[in-house]
Amino acid sequence: MTTVSIQLLVLAGIAVFLIIKLRSVLGTRDGFEPTATTPVARSMAETVVDGSLDEDISDHAPDGASRSALAAMKGVEPSFNVTEFLKGARGAYEMILMAYDKAEIDRIRPFIGPEVEAGFDASVADRMARGLTVTSSFMGIRELAMTEATFDRASKRAEISIRFTGEVIRAVKDAEGKVIEGNATAIQRQREVWAFARTMGAGDPNWQLVAISD
Repeated sequence: MTTVSIQLLVLAGIAVFLIIKLRSVLGTRDGFEPTATTPVARSMAETVVDGSLDEDISDHAPDGASRSALAAMKGVEPSFNVTEFLKGARGAYEMILMAYDKAEIDRIRPFIGPEVEAGFDASVADRMARGLTVTSSFMGIRELAMTEATFDRASKRAEISIRFTGEVIRAVKDAEGKVIEGNATAIQRQREVWAFARTMGAGDPNWQLVAISD
């Protein structure tokens, strides 16, 4: 067999492979294709609406109700991204936690809601009145997971709750420097659910911490 013949056979084999590959990816026009009126297409459309086909949503949302809420948030504000939100929440957790321990509430006021702000202010004031100080070091986040997402279509208020398991070295000391709570050298784990809220589509891009629970 000549060299030309071998080359032609190789090219023909490549062409057949490409045709098979394209058919598997793109499909053909001689089979069943759902139209906008078929039940399959309607089911697919409903799934898209509740966020099930949006991996940015489905990878993080704990249930169907949360997926629908997140999809509605994106409907109002298309630039909203769940993955990026969670990255921001990770940073906010450390920033808010450390500011609270250091009694530096002023620098986090834009990121906390009125109830949380009032609670932080009262706690810091009580701590200072009793002559207590806190030493703390943030060691990291062992777990971060969304527990719930809700959206009010009328007010466009979104709320996302996240379970954090943080690791810190934290000790509360009295006026004499004696540790009365926590540990000054050992890593401690604390598990809490933080709820963040924001009005979607508003000019202010900041989410605020509006509630903390066990």
